Amino acid sequence: MIVGKNGRMYPLSSLPYRLRLIICEEHDAETLPSEVRVDKVGTNLPEVNTCESILKENEYMSRYTGPRHKLARRLGISLDGTGKDIKRNFPPGQHGHNNRRKLSEYGIQLQEKQKLRHMFGLNEKQFRRTFDNASKMAGVVGENFMKLLESRLDNLVYRMGFAPTRPAARQLVNHGHFLVNGKKVNIPSYRVQPGDVISIREKSRGLQLIKDALESRTFLPNYVTFNDAAAEGTFTRLPDREEMPAEINEVLIVEFYSR
Repeated sequence: MIVGKNGRMYPLSSLPYRLRLIICEEHDAETLPSEVRVDKVGTNLPEVNTCESILKENEYMSRYTGPRHKLARRLGISLDGTGKDIKRNFPPGQHGHNNRRKLSEYGIQLQEKQKLRHMFGLNEKQFRRTFDNASKMAGVVGENFMKLLESRLDNLVYRMGFAPTRPAARQLVNHGHFLVNGKKVNIPSYRVQPGDVISIREKSRGLQLIKDALESRTFLPNYVTFNDAAAEGTFTRLPDREEMPAEINEVLIVEFYSR
């Protein structure tokens, strides 16, 4: 159960799903703060109201499907890289213009984590697993973390200009339109190694979405090369920090997960 400000008890299911998910992701079921703790003893709540069932349900939800422009305005960052999603430079909602609350230290760290997570389109479980892998690597944890994210197949498809946005790149990879070193790969989280070549399947070369994206490409990162004649790109090396998103402060994310 949840204790409201008025002292009344409310079931966890009375909250919107996204809020329930955030509460359960950021806290273990047994260590929730008292105002959001789930009382499993002596309650008639069905299993769907527990944190375990909510997190289990979310394991199969691998991407955010809500309104991305509202999310971008809430986080104050362009999630698709075009800037079209933050034309209004204030949070969404009727009172978003005048409702700028001061964030706590925890709130700032959480917001930074959410920026990077939604930028790459990962759920919390995927995001945390990637961070754990980065923490086991030699070097700076924050930079290693961002390098692992940048080396995802869907991100490199976007970086090479095969798709206009990361969500579009993710869908194209899921549908099996790309080859890595001549072999079809349809896993967006596939970790591309330096030297790997990404190309379009022969049957997919006529897709208008890919053609339009390649024609409108205006920038190519230094850590990839592209052969226009063969319509294939090579991931030459891991990116340096200055080649990765400058609007992200990865130190705050490391602090958040190190609490």
